[in-house]
Amino acid sequence: MEFTSPVGEQRYADLASVAATAVIALDFDGTLAPIVDDPARAHIHPDAGQVLGDLAEKVAAIAVVTGRPARQVLDLGGLEEVGDVLAAHGKELYVFGQYGNERWSSSHRTIRGPRPPVGLATFLRELPRALRQAGASEAFVEDKGLAIAVHTRRMADPDGAFDRLLPLLRSLADEHDLALEPGRQVIEVRDGGMDKGLALDKLVEDLGAHGVLFAGDDLGDVEAFESVEAWGKNGLATLRVCSASGEESALVTMADVVVHGPDGVLDLLRQLVRDARG
Repeated sequence: MEFTSPVGEQRYADLASVAATAVIALDFDGTLAPIVDDPARAHIHPDAGQVLGDLAEKVAAIAVVTGRPARQVLDLGGLEEVGDVLAAHGKELYVFGQYGNERWSSSHRTIRGPRPPVGLATFLRELPRALRQAGASEAFVEDKGLAIAVHTRRMADPDGAFDRLLPLLRSLADEHDLALEPGRQVIEVRDGGMDKGLALDKLVEDLGAHGVLFAGDDLGDVEAFESVEAWGKNGLATLRVCSASGEESALVTMADVVVHGPDGVLDLLRQLVRDARG
């Protein structure tokens, strides 16, 4: 891991010192699982279950906070089994799906979430016209139930298609009072009433945590980084971890620690297990 400043190194030490009362929150894609062309094949890193189980002995709780539907990430991550491991240590695993709109925990194993936002069905019907207009009819459209994600990763010119689509989809989302979230060769449209930062705030408050770490890799994690920064100003021990790639660097300047992909994230968590104080 690479600290971005001496302040980042001190923040890591402070978090390790209060680990027993800290929440460890992690994005899924690009953080616990590699980015792949087919979202349905983005399986969690093979070492993640063991590392999270070891970490459970040292911290208050672990959460996965993702833009994916909760059921999808539970299956791709084998997270129900990970929840069993954490339960053996008397700890809780939380999964916040669709930017916090869905919630699952290892003690209450049902997914709770709202109805799809008003306007999303109309947006989906009008989407093919926008794709044709952008010359991006081959983009992969993923219906998440509470959101629509348009992926350009599989296209011949993914960045060019992304750039052409972004203003068109932003305008279409605005027409239907929906929020637009750009990511790594993906544009997601959803309800604007929730984000990862709000989900993280609620968890930290509910648990009365004294420390919080968030690790993410993409623009959809900015609000969670901002949440962590705010908690630090309120006196909590905090750490912002960027899982860096060659595709997206927006979080690097906000991070206390930069690591390289899921391998780097797990290495950092292993180090935290070694350094954490009871």
